[in-house]
Amino acid sequence: MLTKFESKSARVKGLAFHPVRPWICASLHNGVIQLWDYRVGTVIDRFEEHDGPVRGVDFHLHDPLIVTGGDDYKIKVWDYKLRRCLFTLLGHLDYIRTVQFHPNAAQFPWILSASDDQTLRLWDFRKRTCLSVLTGHNHYVMCAAFHPSEDLIVSASLDQTVRVWDTTGLRKKQLGEPSGPMAAMDGGRQSVAASTAMNVQAELFGTNDVVVKYVLEGHDRGVNWAAFHPTLPLLASAADDRQVKLWRMSETKAWEVDTLRGHANNVSCCLFHPKQELVVSNSEDRSIRVWDVSKRVGVQTFRREGDRFWILAAHRSQNLLAAGHDSGMIVFKLERERPASAAGPGDKLYYVRGRELFCHDYARATGGSSGVDVPIASLRRVGQQAQTDGIGSGPRFLSYNMHNPKEGNVLVCSEVDGGCYELITFSLTNAGGSVTDGKRGSCLGPGVFLGSNRFAVLDRHKREIVVKNMNNETTKRVASPVPNVDCLYDGGAPGRIILRADDRAILFEVQSRRVLGELTAPKIKSLVWSPDGSKLAILCKYGVVIADRQLEQLCSISDTVRIKSGAWDASDTGGTNSNLFIYTTLHHVKYCLPTGDTGTIRTLDNPIYATRVVKDQLFCLDREARSRVLSIDTTEARFKLALANKKYGQVMHLVRHSRLCGRAIVAYLQSKGFPEVALHFVRDPQTRFGLALACGNIEAAMECAFSLEQQKGGEGKARDVWGQLGSEALRQGNHQIVEMSYQRKKDFDRLSFLYMLTGDTEKLRKMLKIANMRNDIMGRYHNALLLGDAAERVAVLEASGNLPLAYICANLHGLTDTAERIKVAIETQEGSVEGLMDKVPVGSKKGGRLLQPPTPIIRAGNWPTLEIKKTTLEDLSAADAGVYEEEGNVSSAAATTLASATAWDDGFGDDGMADVGATGGLGVDDDDFGGDDWGDDLDDLGDLGGPPAPAHVDEMAGLNEISDEAGFQMPAAGRPPAGCWVANSSHAADHMAAGGASSAMQLLHRQIAASDFTNLRDSMLGCYLGSTVSLPGIPGSGSIIIPLMRNDASGHPGNESLPRTSISPKSLVAGVRNGYRFFQGGKFNDAKNAFAEVLSQIPLTITDNRSEANEMKEMLEICREYITAIRIKAAITAAGDDPVRSTELSAYFTHCNLQPVHLLLALRSAMGTAFKHKNFIVAASFARRLLELPDMKSERNADLRMKATKVLQKSEQMARNEHTLNYNENSTFAIDCEDFVPIYSGEECLKCYYCGSSYKGSAMKGKLCVTDGFCLVGVETIGLVTGK
Repeated sequence: MLTKFESKSARVKGLAFHPVRPWICASLHNGVIQLWDYRVGTVIDRFEEHDGPVRGVDFHLHDPLIVTGGDDYKIKVWDYKLRRCLFTLLGHLDYIRTVQFHPNAAQFPWILSASDDQTLRLWDFRKRTCLSVLTGHNHYVMCAAFHPSEDLIVSASLDQTVRVWDTTGLRKKQLGEPSGPMAAMDGGRQSVAASTAMNVQAELFGTNDVVVKYVLEGHDRGVNWAAFHPTLPLLASAADDRQVKLWRMSETKAWEVDTLRGHANNVSCCLFHPKQELVVSNSEDRSIRVWDVSKRVGVQTFRREGDRFWILAAHRSQNLLAAGHDSGMIVFKLERERPASAAGPGDKLYYVRGRELFCHDYARATGGSSGVDVPIASLRRVGQQAQTDGIGSGPRFLSYNMHNPKEGNVLVCSEVDGGCYELITFSLTNAGGSVTDGKRGSCLGPGVFLGSNRFAVLDRHKREIVVKNMNNETTKRVASPVPNVDCLYDGGAPGRIILRADDRAILFEVQSRRVLGELTAPKIKSLVWSPDGSKLAILCKYGVVIADRQLEQLCSISDTVRIKSGAWDASDTGGTNSNLFIYTTLHHVKYCLPTGDTGTIRTLDNPIYATRVVKDQLFCLDREARSRVLSIDTTEARFKLALANKKYGQVMHLVRHSRLCGRAIVAYLQSKGFPEVALHFVRDPQTRFGLALACGNIEAAMECAFSLEQQKGGEGKARDVWGQLGSEALRQGNHQIVEMSYQRKKDFDRLSFLYMLTGDTEKLRKMLKIANMRNDIMGRYHNALLLGDAAERVAVLEASGNLPLAYICANLHGLTDTAERIKVAIETQEGSVEGLMDKVPVGSKKGGRLLQPPTPIIRAGNWPTLEIKKTTLEDLSAADAGVYEEEGNVSSAAATTLASATAWDDGFGDDGMADVGATGGLGVDDDDFGGDDWGDDLDDLGDLGGPPAPAHVDEMAGLNEISDEAGFQMPAAGRPPAGCWVANSSHAADHMAAGGASSAMQLLHRQIAASDFTNLRDSMLGCYLGSTVSLPGIPGSGSIIIPLMRNDASGHPGNESLPRTSISPKSLVAGVRNGYRFFQGGKFNDAKNAFAEVLSQIPLTITDNRSEANEMKEMLEICREYITAIRIKAAITAAGDDPVRSTELSAYFTHCNLQPVHLLLALRSAMGTAFKHKNFIVAASFARRLLELPDMKSERNADLRMKATKVLQKSEQMARNEHTLNYNENSTFAIDCEDFVPIYSGEECLKCYYCGSSYKGSAMKGKLCVTDGFCLVGVETIGLVTGK
């Protein structure tokens, strides 16, 4: 059983498949009717008007109607498009068990219903009347159904009988009603009265329109179900006596053929399989059983624990069944319908139909056929189950030996008895006449040919790869490189196979037993190699993965429905060979390109299985294993492929000669950066305008703007078009187009500002006159301000009634005569000018100033632009001048032009670093030391801005016309330094210098498992602030940010630039020396801070060569050891009262990797502590190690040498430890940096992958390292990255 869909709900009592759509209607015991889409698994609609359980449901064959019958004695007809009940049929007096539309519903608008009132009823749902009442049963009628093609009805009842009814009389009566002019004249009242009388008679006495033809008796208990065979004169019935009976009918009688026994409880339902000679039944014993009609035996049983089955339904045209149970329903198949097939050499296809192996020769195609079928061999089936068709006993996989050119070898694999294979050998010249008897064996999944004389199968028990020769003899067994391997596929080359394990595909070489590649793909179903073997398509359940022959992924796409099959294009011309993959789903043919582009080619009525694609023909097999040819249009796919391969001549040919259109293509071209291509076939002005702006074609955009202005008038959206055009022209520096756009838009404020920027004072004065003519006070004032005309500003203020402001302005600008006149006017209006000038403190920063516009230095045309040659895509005439060939080849001249015009810089180059001198060594005798202060917090930076408000003005006049300078285009913008830094480096310091704090933290987290960035904040801030320098600009302009680069010694590196960082290995050396100095002087807290600061700076330090990298890693170990030693020293002080713990800690202190001068101090302290607490054995050990140090031979350590000698002598005399210590000097151990206990070899421990600190057990997993304070313990990473 192949379950296609499963639902969870209340008990399902009725089921019906939609005849065309992937829908199924389920009526539930709680009164709800659910309409499901079983393909995607969603509820489409619910109907809830019945009271009580709904037991019967059916779809109309053509109209959007559903009929239901329930325990409320009602039959309801629903319109699922209108989503409501159309009408209710009343007449039954008890529960309604089943309802069904007539199979020929267009001619006979009948509904058949069966009820517990012991009757069947036939209804005319168009007239909404009862046609006939069928009486005869003397108990509940459990089921009633029409014959698919004859005038028969079958019913089953709890009176232990099955009745077959003949509806010939009713059919003749319905078709024999009078018609024509006389019927029209005699219609009316007489026909209505006759109809009413017939209905009354039918209700009381029944009718003789439907008569009983057979009464089948044989069941010992009530019969629950009866069903007709679709084509044969057979009946099947299911009863409470746990039996399924088969009956045969003739013209005069019916008799029992056989009884199928096996169910353990009441049999609820049974039906004939629509395509195979099978009977399917379900029962309250929680099982579904499949019976062979010809052999009359059970062949399959499917059980479901905990749920009783009640109903079965079969699809009219597809191989689908559905079963309803106590907690929902399932939609399933009995077998897979994909025919086993494999491509052969040349134009041949090998496939299995029924029990025959065929070779389909495409080269011998004639007329409308796809080729000729040549039978090869008959396949024998072994085992009882394999003798029945339709239950999954047929071949599942087929493999052809492409490595053997002398003879044909085919492996036919099936899943019968756990998996088996059959090897068939035949002559290539006489395929049907010289077949070697098949050699068989067991396997799991398909077999694969490794060479001309050997093949491999997967052992189904040990999951080993078994290699066999053509005599079916095992020559080698190879263990699988990974566990859970469940399938083998062809590896694309001799000796190679692809293994499927979980959700992975592994490319494996059998001879060398090496894994050559690995790819993750969910739910792999099959593999398809391209004709040239360079690419591989991995078909998953809901997607396709394209990879190369080394199993490196090229692209991956996903779909919402199941992928059925696929084939690579094998065309000799057009450039699509092995580059275009066609795949099919349930209802569509789609394509996929190695670039990741995908699309839909056409729809399908029924699923097909693609085998070959040549140009615009798709060769395929249907579910009956019949070869078919479908016409497909791959123009869109070829267009996208040519665009991706930069075959621009082919692109322009397709644009000119194909019907490429639609918003999808336009959007695709825009997303790929080719809007100029879409300009050639888009005619809508609005769309062309957007495309022209996207590709910077000002001329085309201006033409579209004029067209849109004529269409839409001068208001509304037309002004928006001119605004967009002006913005693009301003970006390109073509301010003449900007001027015209502002004029068309009547945006006077922006126009005045443009004239001020370009220094066109004459037009600015005209703008002042226009504002004066329009009585625009603010416009006059702004233009006067931009012109620097103080007298005009005073006049505007005076005209607007702002006399005090006018007086102040006149005084400030030295217009004394005007000021006196305004003063008189103010005093005339009983005002006063006293104190007005006090409000403007002249001379201070907030005081009034003389406002004058900047003086134009250069009055030129448009801003400087770069003249470039047009590309092939822009110059359509150049593309048409070249001769387009089917192979997609472009002329050499066009290719040369294209190469020079479309060379794009992707910003990625070879890494190169200058080798500089190594930093000096570390020492402890340096007297200079210092520290850095903590910095400020990192502030968020952002730009603020807002668009100016548009102005609503009248028409303009008096401005000069402008002309466009064609053939110019703005130079392409270069990449910002920050973008280059991020692209050129994987070091966190470079990302932080570029301002990418997020990516820098992600890199640190991946590389060293950094989690808490508090300790790294200052170092990261230093990288960001130290990578640039700010230079003050000219007065009135902002500062200029200059990037500092570390690889610009021999010239500007361009896109290969890398930032200069503030932290260098030399500064780290200085920090380590400071730590040494503090440690030597006993300032342990200062020493710990110095080493911790170096630890926080190392991840953000970049080295120039390998010696510096090794030195930095050495400093990392030094900082770890000293920080651990200082923490142990603090623990010794805290444990002073505990002789055991203080002695142990003193011993661990001496095992830290310290400088010799510092180790001397540690051993001296540990020797004293151990001797003091009478632990003489370890005291003697410390004394020996102390005396062995080179520094003990110097004169300054003479006293210490004497004391150590005495301690050694005394300890050797006593030779005992007072306490038992967790310390063994003879064993190598690491120190637990959390609890300060030894971790001996072989004990479980975790490490910090940055600093190397060790932790015993697993308690610290996922926690912050105590030593560095910012990395997680136990997270395996790549470790410290020292270079870019």
